[in-house]
Amino acid sequence: MSEKQVPRTPDPSAVRAAKGALRDRVLAARRRRSPADAARDGERLGAHLAAWPPVRRAAVVAAYVPTRGEPGTGPLLDALAASGTRVLLPVLLADGDLDWAAYAGPASLAPARLGLLEPVGPRLGVDAVARADVVLVPGLAVSPEGVRLGRGGGSYDRALARVPLGVATCVLLHAEEVGLAVPAEPHDRPVRAAATPDGVRLLGVSPPHRPGGPA
Repeated sequence: MSEKQVPRTPDPSAVRAAKGALRDRVLAARRRRSPADAARDGERLGAHLAAWPPVRRAAVVAAYVPTRGEPGTGPLLDALAASGTRVLLPVLLADGDLDWAAYAGPASLAPARLGLLEPVGPRLGVDAVARADVVLVPGLAVSPEGVRLGRGGGSYDRALARVPLGVATCVLLHAEEVGLAVPAEPHDRPVRAAATPDGVRLLGVSPPHRPGGPA
């Protein structure tokens, strides 16, 4: 009789090294994107998300202002605000956690540390994200199972830990960044969907959603 095989626990340092290598590869590819490509992709991404049923039904959407290389959300933020949807944006705290404030148009944003643009309105507290109907988060890649690769600070893992089960959580990426083998660590919080300029995909269960198509 063969001896029962015991699954080997991944070496944490090896997992972190694999994440770092994937992060470097994705960031290098993003640096090669032109501003024109970014603008076009932002328009397409915004159209897909605006047509996605969870966003269409949402009274409150937590989102973010992209930095260079990230898929753009500007058109989407303004479209949501114009439709009466309340949009919450993150404010990075000194300890790396995220506070939140309401978006009130481009004039309500101000430069912050690390090259970020943040809302200047009243702070709503770190638990404000738990009141959102949809949570849109940045990332660098995502696995078919929903394991998201961030920039390594853990800010969004903390925020996602406060989001109730059943709330639509979606990472915004470029098409080639979806479905990659992202190593998982115990603190990683999975997301339920990925949005790209090609559509919205429920991770592991359905093809991309396109405006006018099925949910």
